[in-house]
Amino acid sequence: MGQLKSALALKCPRCNQGELFESKNPYQPGKMMTMHTHCSNCGLRYEKEQGFFYGAMYVSYMLNIALFVTATVGWYLFIEDLIDWRIYIGIYVLLTVLLVPIIFRYSRSLWMIMMIKYEPEKRGER
Repeated sequence: MGQLKSALALKCPRCNQGELFESKNPYQPGKMMTMHTHCSNCGLRYEKEQGFFYGAMYVSYMLNIALFVTATVGWYLFIEDLIDWRIYIGIYVLLTVLLVPIIFRYSRSLWMIMMIKYEPEKRGER
């Protein structure tokens, strides 16, 4: 549970203390994708090698598919009679575009917990 907690809090996957991103606001202009290079607590280098975060694209794809399936099932079950499918698609596309910064951050965080071992005993070790 420690790894999932750190992923959802956007914290270091090894110590669950240091921040991953320079800004907590995912919509801050120019800071959406800016990550710290190392954990301020345990010193873990976040990008293990060049291209390390390419795998996060697959996580982002998975999150977007889950969002689409959930939204479509919800539309079909609850509001299909109220909202035309073309309006639903337009709203869904707008929602997806607005959620890009959030999905970007969580996909990187989830990718990191899959690739980096959780070692809470490394807290404070620099």
